[in-house]
Amino acid sequence: MVKWILSWFLFNLINHSITIPMPKKYQLLIVDDEESITFLLKTEFEDLHDFDVDIAQNGTEAINLVQSKLYDVMLLDIKMPRVGGIEVLKFVKEYSPTTQVIMLTNVVDMKTAFETVKLGAYDFISKPYESEQLRATVRRAIERRQLMIDKEIMKKELIRVSGPSALIGNSSAMREVVVNVKKVAGSDAFVLIQGASGTGKELIAHMLHQESQRKDRPFVAVNCASIPDQLLESELFGHEKGSFTNAYATKQGLVEVANSGTLFLDEVGDISPMTQPKLLRFLETGEFRRVGGTASMKVDVRVVSATNKRLQEEVTGGRFREDLLYRLNIVTIKIPPLKDRKEDIPLLVEYFLTRKSKTRPKRIASAALDLLMRYDWPGNVRELEHVIEGATVLSQGETIEPKDLWVNAALAAGEPPSEPVRTGGGTAESPVNGQGELLSLEQLEKIHIEKVLQHHAFNRVKSAQVLGITPKTLYLKIKKYGIKTES
Repeated sequence: MVKWILSWFLFNLINHSITIPMPKKYQLLIVDDEESITFLLKTEFEDLHDFDVDIAQNGTEAINLVQSKLYDVMLLDIKMPRVGGIEVLKFVKEYSPTTQVIMLTNVVDMKTAFETVKLGAYDFISKPYESEQLRATVRRAIERRQLMIDKEIMKKELIRVSGPSALIGNSSAMREVVVNVKKVAGSDAFVLIQGASGTGKELIAHMLHQESQRKDRPFVAVNCASIPDQLLESELFGHEKGSFTNAYATKQGLVEVANSGTLFLDEVGDISPMTQPKLLRFLETGEFRRVGGTASMKVDVRVVSATNKRLQEEVTGGRFREDLLYRLNIVTIKIPPLKDRKEDIPLLVEYFLTRKSKTRPKRIASAALDLLMRYDWPGNVRELEHVIEGATVLSQGETIEPKDLWVNAALAAGEPPSEPVRTGGGTAESPVNGQGELLSLEQLEKIHIEKVLQHHAFNRVKSAQVLGITPKTLYLKIKKYGIKTES
């Protein structure tokens, strides 16, 4: 039986019907002017099968390689003619800060070796080295580099206002989305996620990453709408020291942080026409240049993008490049709005009640749930999350009642409400002014924006999420309508 299974496995493997994912290899650069040393080190690490090894026989060659390729670890000899190891170390720590440098030194150079650690070297190994010690040091250096990358990713996550942390839903529409995600996750094809604001596009991007062969590598999210146009290129591709005002040091871009992982471009439809050609070149070749730099670098990332805009209409209007759309849109995943999958609302409510309650989760009355089911949720799942968060604060008992909800679901359904339900700062606004005249759409929009801002203590990021627009758009509307905001 065992022989039959083994024969079946080998047959299918040979005929490519079974695919064994190959792990991503670590990039190692060995720099030493002694050819015998570089040959032995290269052979030793290539035998481990999870390293790609390059060698440089002098400092100049090493600097050129660092400018063209991202390395996880560098083994660097201190004593070399012309350009020594210390000069190379200083360049690497400025140009590629996450690359971990291990110095190779003779016993007589121990004082110099200690100085290199102060300059940013991870560690030093004395010659003649012990193979086990060297391999263990390289492994620890790789772990330290990953920690640095994780820290950078965490910083980006902390300054972003994230939505719900889990994909909740058992409707047929959501089951179809999950099936499509699992179909394309195993490939490296670029994916465009389309859906209104608040539907959970980033959660789908996370799922694509977790279901892919890159799941153990970085997932880096970039909100293209929240970064000013003039800074987005620097944020993506990095910049060289002195390339513009306040560029006091070289900065790695997020494409470098995401190397071998997944780069998620949220609200990609808001990228300016000036940055679009540079993004297109990167998507086509994997190559980029830092702002102010001349050397081309190359990374391996899987790009997942998302938008709440109809990009084809943006192309027709001349605001988005057609070739960029085709490059991003290899595979499209569409997320339905919450109004088209209302059967998921009870599950979402239960999830948010558990998540938002600090002690024992509160319950929701059937009448309150009926109101939520009748509402159309223009802000989608994010709006529902905020409504439940507010209700847990407002409700005095253990059960959330209709009066605790900050949304007029009965009015939204076209029925007169049995009692006024709070919407932001008071009762629902009448669409008629003091003279009995119907309000215009702009007047209604101004009133609604004011109420949402008041509800969220004039926090523009949260208010924009509920309104289903970007913070930049909200800022323009505040200026347009002359809305007074608190600092």
